[in-house]
Amino acid sequence: MTVHPDDAELGAGGTIAKYVAEGKKVGIVDLTRGELGSRGTAETRTEEAEAASKILGVSVRENLGLRDGFFQNEEESQKKIIRAIRKFRPEIIITNALDDRHPDHGRASKLVNDSIFLSGLRRVVTFEDDVEQEAFRPRLQLQLVQDKYIQPDIVLDITPYWNIKEQAVLAYKTQFNATNEEDGPQTYISSPDFMEYTKARAREFGRNIQVPFAEGFTSRKLLGVRDIFDLI
Repeated sequence: MTVHPDDAELGAGGTIAKYVAEGKKVGIVDLTRGELGSRGTAETRTEEAEAASKILGVSVRENLGLRDGFFQNEEESQKKIIRAIRKFRPEIIITNALDDRHPDHGRASKLVNDSIFLSGLRRVVTFEDDVEQEAFRPRLQLQLVQDKYIQPDIVLDITPYWNIKEQAVLAYKTQFNATNEEDGPQTYISSPDFMEYTKARAREFGRNIQVPFAEGFTSRKLLGVRDIFDLI
């Protein structure tokens, strides 16, 4: 549940591909259409998100249509997120970084965090197709590590799925490794150097657990394990 189309792919594309391959039902909820991006349009971002979803093999993808850049942590936005949480009833939600270069990321992380709590309150009433939804709260929330380095609490081996992640990211043709001037000016993320940086981050996380590629996540709460012998 991330704010811009492509955030999920960049931050957790390998994780998504891993659990899809293992038979888990995985979905993506984008909060906005990314309409303020310097390159492409809301329409092209939608098409690219559909292509990326097929590459990852997700079960569902939904866009909540919040205003890119201007959404706030208020009731209307919270209710949209609560409806999605109660509709899909995920066991785990991964959302944006706690703090990041892009101000939307940290703001979205707080918005999703607050909405998750409210979703578990039965007196917060929401409807889906005129039917009142049941209160529901996922058992775990994690945050991406995005542009700004944040020490992760969990590092997951995605080595077998790196190529799938890379293909999913590059499905956003107007955004990454992009040279078509008609799509907009060159930006920080459109340069080929950005993909090299993304790869280097995955290698950095992987080095810490002695694997080629990994993705890192933070948690707002202390996490427990059932068996310390399973730790890498």
